[in-house]
Amino acid sequence: MKKVILFFGLAVILIACGDSDTIEVGNRTTMEVNSVFDGGKVLKGETIEAIFTIKNTGDYPLVIAEVKGSCTCTVVEKPDEPISPGDSFVIKAEVDTDRTSSGQISKGVTIVANTDPSITTVAIKATVLEK
Repeated sequence: MKKVILFFGLAVILIACGDSDTIEVGNRTTMEVNSVFDGGKVLKGETIEAIFTIKNTGDYPLVIAEVKGSCTCTVVEKPDEPISPGDSFVIKAEVDTDRTSSGQISKGVTIVANTDPSITTVAIKATVLEK
């Protein structure tokens, strides 16, 4: 019985390894992104709404795996579907200035995608003024 299971397991592995030309897993692409969003001067308590336009400049679909703010004051939105070569999309990020200090701020947003390097960091900068 063990030999039958072993044989069946090996057969499945060999079948899965064949015809790899039809599967495109792990292809890297490239992207362009504005690396800094300048929010200007804002009053403490206002929300900074940053927009980062990203363009797939490569030959394969761009897959955004994760977009994460550097702190809890930064909330981000990202596309769920792959972005075709030549297409652009927008990543939106909001910074709640009630949760930041006054003065110059710089909040990072990390983008993880099928690019090389796989991690790209963009920044939201602003001057937060006391009311």
